[in-house]
Amino acid sequence: MKTILNVIWLVLSGFWLFLGYLLAGVLLCITIIGIPFGIAAFRIGVYALWPFGYTTVERRDAGAPSCVGNVLWLILAGWWLALAHIATGIALCVTIIGIPLGIANFKLIPVSLLPFGREIVSTDRPFAAGW
Repeated sequence: MKTILNVIWLVLSGFWLFLGYLLAGVLLCITIIGIPFGIAAFRIGVYALWPFGYTTVERRDAGAPSCVGNVLWLILAGWWLALAHIATGIALCVTIIGIPLGIANFKLIPVSLLPFGREIVSTDRPFAAGW
């Protein structure tokens, strides 16, 4: 079932969201200071490309640098990427078939707003990340 949902997701919204994250990552990697933000955008972009079967967990060892990074991320790219998820989620929820995909889009909003201090893990092995 995860594979079928991922393929439908890829066609309807995943590829376009991935391109948005890719564009944000490239723009953020222009400066040396922006490289960690660009890497975060690439990491979330891959997650947005194939989200079913994965989830995000909060890292307990993330400290003050993650908080500062999240504030900067929110200003630089987070709002725009979250708006893309909101718009895509609403568009997908118009049809009955698209409702699970729209809900998945809404679940990606927190990680698109505040990515630092989170880790993407497989739902098959949730305890591998220290849950």
